[in-house]
Amino acid sequence: MTSPCRRAGLGAAFALVLAGTVISAPTVQASDVRAAAWTGTWSVSPQAGGQSFGQQTLRQIVHTSIGGPAARVEVSNAFGSAPLVISDVHVAQRTSGSTVGNDHAVTFGGQSTTTIPAGGLAISDAVGFTVPAMSDVAVSMYLPQGAGGSTFHQQGNATNYVAAGDVSGNASLPGAQNVGSYYFLSNLDVQGGQGAVVTLGASITDGVASGTDDNRRWPNDLAVRLANAGRAVGVLNQGISGNRLLVDGAGPSALNRFGRDVLAQPGARWVIFSDDPINDLGSTSPPPSADQLVAGAKQLVSRAHAQGLKFLCSTLTPYEGAGYWTQQGETAREAFNAFVRGGGSGCDGVVDQDAATHDPAHPTRYLPAYDAGDHLHPNEAGLQAIANAVNLNLFG
Repeated sequence: MTSPCRRAGLGAAFALVLAGTVISAPTVQASDVRAAAWTGTWSVSPQAGGQSFGQQTLRQIVHTSIGGPAARVEVSNAFGSAPLVISDVHVAQRTSGSTVGNDHAVTFGGQSTTTIPAGGLAISDAVGFTVPAMSDVAVSMYLPQGAGGSTFHQQGNATNYVAAGDVSGNASLPGAQNVGSYYFLSNLDVQGGQGAVVTLGASITDGVASGTDDNRRWPNDLAVRLANAGRAVGVLNQGISGNRLLVDGAGPSALNRFGRDVLAQPGARWVIFSDDPINDLGSTSPPPSADQLVAGAKQLVSRAHAQGLKFLCSTLTPYEGAGYWTQQGETAREAFNAFVRGGGSGCDGVVDQDAATHDPAHPTRYLPAYDAGDHLHPNEAGLQAIANAVNLNLFG
């Protein structure tokens, strides 16, 4: 059967399912999302592409931020050109590798099989599965009719598994193929929580230069800080490596995906806008001016505020020494950072990633201890420094 789903719109044009009711885009408010009593504990941003599958099971490992007494999964066909059929979906606690325990079947509208239309997003029924905070949860699904490469998240920084046949309910998947991306799965939500913070950005947010299966992206590090402070705030990673603020490329631009990737996220109350503009400066020819970047950021601030979300701006990290660094780009970076730090930005708070990571002796470069080696990305110590720069009092 066809499950309740919402269109995975990239701008304002999306529909949201709450308690079986479809709310069209013009009426969706952030308060509507919070009223559903669901909060995101994990997410990735869908992209176009990926490998094809034929009568195979996907077992994908997600690392939670907050816990809750019940769960639901969201499966995206955002970039599909044909309906996507999924079946025999399970959630379970991952113990090691592909091995799981405490397995629970997942249904969509009471059925074990669902069809997601092209461009759609299916939200499962509630599952009586207690989700621990800071834990690995396995989400398994069978693709009975196969699926062409359409919707995935490329930079997984995690080991996921593909096995022949319908083996979603198996405790382990010996002989499974390892894959490093996420396919179709976009969210794991839990009941309860104090809301979610969405981290919107590019490769620094996506965790490039953090180790596979380390869960040391800066949003992961932020989740640990929030948990240690007793805050039940979900952290949702909406980073796409190579993404830009103004122009589509590696995924839709931040401006074009803001509706789907921020405003439609379950329980979203805050957004931290991170590193997209660095790619605008380095991979757009000619690079945009600081005024163009500021105008784009102001659009995001306005849209967040219109939906009741707090918007936290980040300064841009240094990148002199990277292959696409130019003096023109550096001048624009510094001007954008001055805007973020200034009193007229409209931001509800500042995450000073630049101050947290630059070399005081050479402020246009990373501190050597934080440089991953390409002079563009921070290593895990640098990612921790970014997480440490977030003022937890902003999440009141």
